[in-house]
Amino acid sequence: MIKIGNVVIPNRVFSAPMAGVTDKAFRQIIRSCGAGLIYTEMISDMGLVYGQQRTHKMLDLQGEEPPLAVQIFGSEPEPMAQAAQLAASQGADIVDINMGCPTPKIVKNGEGAALMLDIPRARRIIRAVVNAVPVPVTVKMRLGWSRDQINYLELAEAAQEEGAAAVALHARTRDQFYSGQADWSHIACLKKHLEIPVIGNGDIWTAEDALGMAEKTGCDAVMIGRGIMGNPFLIREAVALLERGERISPPTLEEKLALAARHLDLACQYKGENVAVREMRKHFSWYLKGMRGAAQLRQQINQATTRQQLLDIFHSAQPRK
Repeated sequence: MIKIGNVVIPNRVFSAPMAGVTDKAFRQIIRSCGAGLIYTEMISDMGLVYGQQRTHKMLDLQGEEPPLAVQIFGSEPEPMAQAAQLAASQGADIVDINMGCPTPKIVKNGEGAALMLDIPRARRIIRAVVNAVPVPVTVKMRLGWSRDQINYLELAEAAQEEGAAAVALHARTRDQFYSGQADWSHIACLKKHLEIPVIGNGDIWTAEDALGMAEKTGCDAVMIGRGIMGNPFLIREAVALLERGERISPPTLEEKLALAARHLDLACQYKGENVAVREMRKHFSWYLKGMRGAAQLRQQINQATTRQQLLDIFHSAQPRK
């Protein structure tokens, strides 16, 4: 168990916010695997403030079990505060501020990791959001803009001073994107510097990785991102190892088939079959990892247009021997 502000979180395994991945259907799949805290995709403050229908749909938390964190991104204090209020009004238990996204279309607008280049602006945004909502506010960041501009300690200390309830650190710089190896030593350093909880993120691919990060860094929780794409069961395995010291067996093919089918059905329920099938192609391709003939099956998946076609292709998969 861990507390972030006044929010009690049942375990130390969190799922990361991932654009185009952690939508409503996937969040429910992750919840069923036992994640302690689940994040939405990052949501544009301007999209919320100006009432864009697609953006507001990303804020649909109805029927989901708490605790849930809504991640917002932007570059100015006032619209970020307004977006945070909307998130809280829709049931967010925690509002998270994205200060780590490395993608060019985000940073060119002064958002995401670009805020690490302007600590005073970042500080004003954190202050505005904290003052705007009754729920805890957290900040997700990277090590810095580049290897020559590592300043996560400065930003994290500013976040703590402005009232943030926790900080998540992806232990890469912006210019690394997702290449190379995450340097967990910085997570350990951050933990020593802050009084608020520190969430470690980066290169957790197995339950042993999750345990290793927790033991080597002393972080309060681990956040798993790309490792759960196609393998939500990693959440279950990490919870068992971190919380109970148990090593559990990986999923059987039948379990993978059943989870993928449920994921597809949820996506169809929320988005309609046409949209869901297009968006689920990538997920089904990820689910195929480790299967015999996966490359050929992925080609078939990318041509599928109906729910049944996706299921038929996936059911033809066989484990790699």
